[in-house]
Amino acid sequence: MASSQFDAYEHLNISLNKDGSVARLLDLPKMQATGETELYPGQTVVSKDVTHNPSKKTWIRIFRPTKMPSNDKSVARLPILFFFHGGGWIHFSVADAMMHESCNKLASEVPAIFVAVEFCLAPENRLPAQYDDAVDAIEWVRKQALDQRGDQWLKSYADFSRCYLYGVSCGANIAFNAALRVLDDELKPLKIVGLIMNQPFIGGKQRSKSELRLATDPYFPLPATDLLWELALPQGTDRDHRFCNPLADKALMDKTKLLGRCLVIGFGGDPLIERQQDLVQTLVLKGVRVEARFDDAGFHMVDMIDTRRAAAILNFVKEFV
Repeated sequence: MASSQFDAYEHLNISLNKDGSVARLLDLPKMQATGETELYPGQTVVSKDVTHNPSKKTWIRIFRPTKMPSNDKSVARLPILFFFHGGGWIHFSVADAMMHESCNKLASEVPAIFVAVEFCLAPENRLPAQYDDAVDAIEWVRKQALDQRGDQWLKSYADFSRCYLYGVSCGANIAFNAALRVLDDELKPLKIVGLIMNQPFIGGKQRSKSELRLATDPYFPLPATDLLWELALPQGTDRDHRFCNPLADKALMDKTKLLGRCLVIGFGGDPLIERQQDLVQTLVLKGVRVEARFDDAGFHMVDMIDTRRAAAILNFVKEFV
């Protein structure tokens, strides 16, 4: 039998270096944060970069609407949405123009204070490094609430008692695992009241029916997803590790009963759709309040190129928050 000519590295726009790192071949435009003040009349959102863990040189980009909603006699405070981008663990930054503009739009229209987390990438940094970065960012925001000299955007405009973790694809995996981790932490006055998982990237060794049916999906084929897990998971583990297959870890899933409200979004043409539906079913059985928004059509990350789907997801988030 002739071997397949499909090259998962080429599909993912990376090449493997001898030291195990990868060369990223995507050259995406970047956008700088605006800084503390509006750059032009009518600007709806300002943004700034903050180093939250100097020892690891990890940072976040905070987005704040320029106009706060009025609530009768007082100014209403905005919820905080921690945002974790997609990219299969190996790609993208919150400084990429498409990520920046997406956060701008969400911050303006939800409206909310967006804390976009610049987490480290695989394979140079394997899981659970990304979960660590997420928890570090949550802890940094908590410290701002407690410090009289804390970040003034957060202290002046944010409602620390209304925090959400919002992730897309691998970012949804990060949001899920970070939410479970911080259940054991003292977060007061911070309170995480909801979890938004947009097309969560989870897997397993045994193929699901949707993975087999869509194995040659042009956007997210099985060889590419397998390679992403190979690059991201701790060395020596497989796709039944709890980072990839949380449903296989009974203790982990038992802990989900302590989660707050959850919103899960998925599309019928995504090879991961059955795993996402199984996740929803398991969360419901654990007593978690879940809103599931599944569209029969569409594919993994369809909202990146379909403005109608992107608008629908934005509305789901607005209604949930």
